[in-house]
Amino acid sequence: MYKVCKTIETEAVEMRSVFAQVMEEMQAKDNRVIYMDADLMNSIGMAKYWKDHPEKAINCGIQEANMIGTAAGMSATGLIPFVHTFGTFASRRVMDQVFVSAAYAKLNVRIIGSDPGVTASLNGGTHMPLEDMGMMRCIPEVTIIEPTDSIMLEDMVRQTKDRCGVFYLRLSRKKCEKVFEQGSTFEIGKAAKVREGKDVTIFATGIMVAEAVKAAEMLEAEGINAAVSNMFTIKPIDKEAVIEAAQKTGAVVTAENHNIINGLGSAVAEVLCENICVPLERVGVKDRFGEVGDVEYLKKTFGMTAQDIVKSAKKAVSRK
Repeated sequence: MYKVCKTIETEAVEMRSVFAQVMEEMQAKDNRVIYMDADLMNSIGMAKYWKDHPEKAINCGIQEANMIGTAAGMSATGLIPFVHTFGTFASRRVMDQVFVSAAYAKLNVRIIGSDPGVTASLNGGTHMPLEDMGMMRCIPEVTIIEPTDSIMLEDMVRQTKDRCGVFYLRLSRKKCEKVFEQGSTFEIGKAAKVREGKDVTIFATGIMVAEAVKAAEMLEAEGINAAVSNMFTIKPIDKEAVIEAAQKTGAVVTAENHNIINGLGSAVAEVLCENICVPLERVGVKDRFGEVGDVEYLKKTFGMTAQDIVKSAKKAVSRK
């Protein structure tokens, strides 16, 4: 059960700190849990734990494909591997290994792809995963989750431990906007309603949830009542939530920190086309490469601000 914060503010802790804490707690209780990293222990906050417990945290070096293959082998022996690298390397560089060694073999591997989309920031276009969800969506039976804040991250990491299959968790390493109250829990595959509305529904994920809430408040000042729903599970998509929203509000907007091609927008469009046709507008990166810049600059450059969501919502409403 989850509870939405009355006001959305920047969290006091970084996502990577929470991730490291949860990994330590899980490994202390379950010897099957193994952590693996592609030479980014410092970046994800696991360096100290690796030093203190080298038998439970393995630095595979800058050889991401080998890391996934090794993780698959560990899973085959009954271990539960969690593997981490930047989102670009956790998707583009390891596709064959994720497909054949992990998913096709029906093994249990949890892949952590950090710094998704514009949160790669100053690392620039080569390190900016704007297509990772799309690539993972194409692999059968892979579950894709994008935690919104540290509260959801903690719950999602714990939940995936004892589930079967391949999971791709897409998360920022830095501080995020806190959307949910402490102690909230979520159901994988089910959208979390953040705000009720009757004129248009905004489905958002990751850092775009906070932008969607801001947009809804701006729309309310103009007489448009917007619902906001956190679609943190991109695959399997919550079809019931999409259909229900379309029936209730008659217009839909998607907002994602990803290319609008084959991400959240595409997933929602597929559901609408097959079940109920209503106006849809997609907010996200419009099929282009990333670039260097801070997050706020990149949001403006790629049309991912609250103001951009407002424009799209108005357009969707006008098309009813």
